[in-house]
Amino acid sequence: MPEKNEVLKYKGRPLMRKDNLIYYGSMADEYIIMLQIMESKKLEDLDLATKVSVQLQRTDPNCKARDRVVKKSEKDGFYTALDVGCVWLERALNAK
Repeated sequence: MPEKNEVLKYKGRPLMRKDNLIYYGSMADEYIIMLQIMESKKLEDLDLATKVSVQLQRTDPNCKARDRVVKKSEKDGFYTALDVGCVWLERALNAK
């Protein structure tokens, strides 16, 4: 069983959740992905995300809030949104 202080990782990057917001990536990097669950449906006792907003954001604290969003999209399903976010994040971080 994982310890309480362990961070969940996906493809080597941290994945943090607060209610309907999921952040993917490290704040130490130049960019992160924010996933927001817009709609969900019940399947037995589970809530499945059916509509998810994906945003590639800058982590620069000096950047204005509206200038932080580099790319955004809406996807059907959480995995599709996370998959698109992974690609965007990799490309953004490797574009140097």
